[in-house]
Amino acid sequence: MDFIMERKRKRTAVDWAVDSVLYIAFGLFTIACIFPFYYIFINTISDNNLVTTGRITLIPIGLHLENYKNVLKLNTIPPAAFVSLARTIIGTVFIVFVASFPAYAFTRPEYWHRKFWYRFVVITMYFSAGIIPIFLTYKTLHIYNTFLVYILPGVVTPFNLILCKTYIESLPQSLEESAEIDGAGYMQRYLKIILPLSKPILATIAVFSAVGQWNNFMDTVLYIRDKSLFTLQYVLYQYLNQANAIAEIMREDPTAMAQHGLSTLLTPLTVQYTICIVTILPVLLIYPFFQRFFVKGIMIGAVKG
Repeated sequence: MDFIMERKRKRTAVDWAVDSVLYIAFGLFTIACIFPFYYIFINTISDNNLVTTGRITLIPIGLHLENYKNVLKLNTIPPAAFVSLARTIIGTVFIVFVASFPAYAFTRPEYWHRKFWYRFVVITMYFSAGIIPIFLTYKTLHIYNTFLVYILPGVVTPFNLILCKTYIESLPQSLEESAEIDGAGYMQRYLKIILPLSKPILATIAVFSAVGQWNNFMDTVLYIRDKSLFTLQYVLYQYLNQANAIAEIMREDPTAMAQHGLSTLLTPLTVQYTICIVTILPVLLIYPFFQRFFVKGIMIGAVKG
């Protein structure tokens, strides 16, 4: 009752002042986070001559989408985008499954030497053989210069397994015990009880894994020589380093010269800005779909006393 009365008390001037300061501080922080993306985006759709001279600051001028059209016309973009999308989807699915099912097994007390095997997996977080032994291992396993080099090495991630195991251990044991009494086996309990209740942690692991798979290009640099297996990040990285050459190619395009004029032709700076947006846009689109899973209290009411 005292708590309710406290909630109903009138707000004082100090309360309003504190709230105002907090709103202003968080508002400025939000603007500081969003502005770099906004600045890059408006420079990709503005007059390229104005962008080169630094005259675009807050409002886009001379709107056009030719920068994106010209970048997407590059022959290596579509196949590289397909490879990146494939590795992101397939890799994320495997990572989530391998994080959840072994984690469930490690929570079962009847699992054979579960403490030993769990510690054996965790200890791999602290040791790395180095690039040369890893390279030789991939060669021996015949996954060097193949699509599998994007998937198999990152499937078992101890950190994800620890997160998932800890979350599963926090679930009420009475749910699984009741299913076991009804005759449900391990796979039935895993598929019908553990997985549905583990959506928050699995969604978190999926987002981290998808972003990591999408952004990673070092494995392409080290272990891929076949150009058909180049990822979008690696191709865009190459283009980013060759921005001057790409801009020069676009300037020499007679079709673009005739249709759009010099103001819409790519410049080294606009090439870099456009590539940045193309790179981060898919990642920005992922978070809104998974954000609803990042909530707590999903287990409230799951066990009835």
